Amino acid sequence: MKSITEEDLFVLTVESGSLKSAAEVIGTDPSSVSRKLANLESRLGVKLLQRSTKQTAATEVGLEYYKGVKQLLDEKRELEESISGTSAVPSGTLRVAAPHDFAERFIAPVVQTMITTYPDLNIELLLGSHFEDLKAKQIDIAIRIGKLDDSSLICRQLGHVPRVLVASKSYIERMGQPQRFSDLSKLDFIFYNKPKLGDQLILGKGLHREAVAVSGKLIANSVAVLKNWVNAGLGVHYGPLWAFKDELAMGSCVQLLPELHDESYPIHALYLSKQYTPAKVREFVELLTSTYQQYRFD
Repeated sequence: MKSITEEDLFVLTVESGSLKSAAEVIGTDPSSVSRKLANLESRLGVKLLQRSTKQTAATEVGLEYYKGVKQLLDEKRELEESISGTSAVPSGTLRVAAPHDFAERFIAPVVQTMITTYPDLNIELLLGSHFEDLKAKQIDIAIRIGKLDDSSLICRQLGHVPRVLVASKSYIERMGQPQRFSDLSKLDFIFYNKPKLGDQLILGKGLHREAVAVSGKLIANSVAVLKNWVNAGLGVHYGPLWAFKDELAMGSCVQLLPELHDESYPIHALYLSKQYTPAKVREFVELLTSTYQQYRFD
């Protein structure tokens, strides 16, 4: 067996799913792997793994130990790479979290460029907006749209996402074109999520802002679903311009009150603050920045 610590071997076994698979990776036999893991369990005084002939899974305490020791091993490797000068080339696994529909259009192409540039790198793109704790979820980079709360995370602003009030032409022909913000209260709204201020939207232009009471029966955390509902004439949506750009150009959808409302949300790349930033994180953020710096995501 090549030189490998018991902790490294435990992480490898959990990730590979069996003693046999772990043994094959390091070029030894499963019994040798089993003995080293037994020594680790004996030293810690707990059972870390449930073993069977076909599969090996972490126990509850084993899973907790895995999360902690993997983080320590990753930080140790990053430090050693930084000192030895081998950290210049991205390698390992990069985990990126981003909103689903936005990622499909804007982040996936950057992932494609990154993976073809660095053959020793693996990338996992996690789609959704529910990844709040990067450290707990072992996420390297998160893409966030909107104003950021204060945090210890490092952030790089990539650009802005213009937001518009949009509805299908058929819906406006049926309900009438709003002339002022107060007219919006008569229309059916389709929400990505419920407004944080109850049933109000904060709309305006420049320094002028106005709280507008709105209501609706439809909510979906998918831009694709929202587009289908808007195109079907089910109501008004306040969302990203890029999602409705084609429909607006063709005239099947119309922008409401553009003379009164003009707002964009900032978009940032966030990552954990570390003394040694891994090359995989550094290079991906630089690629994002060079691709989209101060970009209007429309």
